[in-house]
Amino acid sequence: MSDTLPALRATLADLVALDTTSSRPNAPLIDYAQARLEAAGFTAERQHYTDDAGVAKVNLIARKGDADRAALALVGHSDCVPYDAAWTDALRLTERDGKLYGRGACDTKGFIACALHTATRKDLPRLDAPLLVILTADEEVGLVGAKKLVAAGLGRARHAIVGEPTRLIPVRANKGYCLAEVEVLGKEGHSAYPELGASAIFRAGRFLHRLEALANTVLREDRDEGFQPPFTTVNVGLIQGGKAKNVLPGSCRFTVEWRPIPGQAAERVPELMEHIRQELTRDEPAYEARIKVLRMDRGVHTRGDADVVRFLEQVSGNASETVSFGTEAPQLTELGAEAVVFGPGDIRVAHQTGEFVPMEDLVRCEAALTQAVARFCTGG
Repeated sequence: MSDTLPALRATLADLVALDTTSSRPNAPLIDYAQARLEAAGFTAERQHYTDDAGVAKVNLIARKGDADRAALALVGHSDCVPYDAAWTDALRLTERDGKLYGRGACDTKGFIACALHTATRKDLPRLDAPLLVILTADEEVGLVGAKKLVAAGLGRARHAIVGEPTRLIPVRANKGYCLAEVEVLGKEGHSAYPELGASAIFRAGRFLHRLEALANTVLREDRDEGFQPPFTTVNVGLIQGGKAKNVLPGSCRFTVEWRPIPGQAAERVPELMEHIRQELTRDEPAYEARIKVLRMDRGVHTRGDADVVRFLEQVSGNASETVSFGTEAPQLTELGAEAVVFGPGDIRVAHQTGEFVPMEDLVRCEAALTQAVARFCTGG
């Protein structure tokens, strides 16, 4: 298939063997990558932080070249989602039918293997403009590492290729990802005498009925036809409340998830929820609901005629698209880059037992990244 495949497969095997589940430290992978990059002439900077559970995490920013602002950044997240204990080969790369299996093989250690191989090639031309390799922590649990980079102003580049399994299709835009928790309060009492209390679950139902109506009307007025569906979507994926079948529930909590299109403020849905709360309180003065926003990550849209988008369209042979899942492209955009999401593998097999990346994708991705370095960092 290619003389680069054995080296790519060996690197991916090393990366998969490192358990970088988001709940664990990611330093072993950072140590591995930093040693490879420094041996190839990169200088490395680490950004340390501790996550909410007290676990030490590291972002790596490796640079080759002297100018203040890099020409190109290759960006991959080091963390992975958990794997089922029954998947006994999760941390051992296995091959079958032209595919390489292992946790993270698709999301996104396959891309990281390609980036490391590209950046450390012995035949890499002399760089006229700096190249960055950025490895982040905690993408899977809220883009935490990438947000730390933005807060510190680290990782600035003119162009960025953000690794995600896109089937080697350049992704120029993605929706945002937001979460809020709503708690609706009631008054506990015996279910045989409902007039003596108030059901928080019935009250939550009235809130949800209005939220669904707004999601199907008002939120569909703002459209971006580049997406499918072309509007902000809302989902209530978790709900809990009550203590027993014969007790009026005093509390009901539910989680609201919304994915805003890039042109719409992420705050739009909380504003609508607050309007619902106020309406329900006017209708029923004893009504009480609390809205707590947990996460608001905006979407991003890079111009279709941006150099990095057009270049990856050319070398991959694929027209650029949009996706409805979140990526680190918004953070790289905040750092000043024209960002495009690109990588081997298919998001539809990520996060599952038996995650895999096609070997052909690895070879083609490494070739595309090598050409990108030549185009943006050497003028070749």
